[in-house]
Amino acid sequence: MKRLLIAGALVLPLAAGCGAGPAPADRDRDGHQTADELMQVTEPHALSGGTLLEGPVFDEDGRLYLVDVMAPPGEPKVLRVDTEEETAEAVYTDDTGAFTSAQISPVDGRLYLTDIATGSVQSITLDGTDPQTHFTGEIDGTTMLPDDLAFDPDGNLYISDTRGMLGPGWETPGRVIRIGTDGAATVLAADLPSPNGITFDEDYAGLWVAQYNANRIDYLALDPTRTQVTAAYPGMYVDGGKARVDSTAVDADGNVYQGFHHKPEIHVYSPEGDLLTKITLPEDAPDLDTATNIAIAPGTTDGVITVSGPDGGYLYTFDALAEGTRQSNGG
Repeated sequence: MKRLLIAGALVLPLAAGCGAGPAPADRDRDGHQTADELMQVTEPHALSGGTLLEGPVFDEDGRLYLVDVMAPPGEPKVLRVDTEEETAEAVYTDDTGAFTSAQISPVDGRLYLTDIATGSVQSITLDGTDPQTHFTGEIDGTTMLPDDLAFDPDGNLYISDTRGMLGPGWETPGRVIRIGTDGAATVLAADLPSPNGITFDEDYAGLWVAQYNANRIDYLALDPTRTQVTAAYPGMYVDGGKARVDSTAVDADGNVYQGFHHKPEIHVYSPEGDLLTKITLPEDAPDLDTATNIAIAPGTTDGVITVSGPDGGYLYTFDALAEGTRQSNGG
């Protein structure tokens, strides 16, 4: 096992992996794919009792940014990974935040972070400097619990307000929030069973929203201004068992990649709702129980999965069904 010195003090363990891009995919007779271990990024934190990698997003130089939801103050809450060198470095930490997703703005190039601990949206430069609060406060009288986020091409933010996550699935206090470039926040959809994953479809006509407490992926069609929902309905019902749907991504062909909490798999659906493939871990993988999210490097089919569990936080690689775009990169 390699070890990496960060900022002269912090040591992160890195396990030797398979290289930067996905190796030729191993597929079973059903066409399902086995992912390849790239590297270990984090170990469980003593203070918080675990580690949870989320929000993978590539910048224009191919550097991969991640958040660790369970990182305590003083330990890296935002990390940057060089997938070629298989190294990770700390980018940012603070005293209060619990960052659950990350996305790079198409307008200002900053890294935006949902902070579920304070109900806010923060932003930093890609070097981890100049922290700013983009939004905080109540929306229609209620502070949000922001989980994932997506940008439209104009820089407006769409956020899953995952209220109700710890309650029974028949309670529906969750919302989808839109925050315009002017900072105005509105409720785009309400009465939802704890929305988690959120991403635009391939042409920005609507949103795929994974409903954590219903184990389904809904489609929200939007008007041309993307300020109103014109139709909303279930797109895919997911057989999760005791697992529940987590973050969601879309490739250039519109295929929907769905991560899970308490299941180390990614399921890939066509826009019509057909289950196309499952991406699983090798039988000899470490003790990992959650595959939250994926990123596909834009213009390639090189995919990475954030996978976490009792043995730490890892990155695995896979071969995507189509090329990566903004919708398959972050959030």
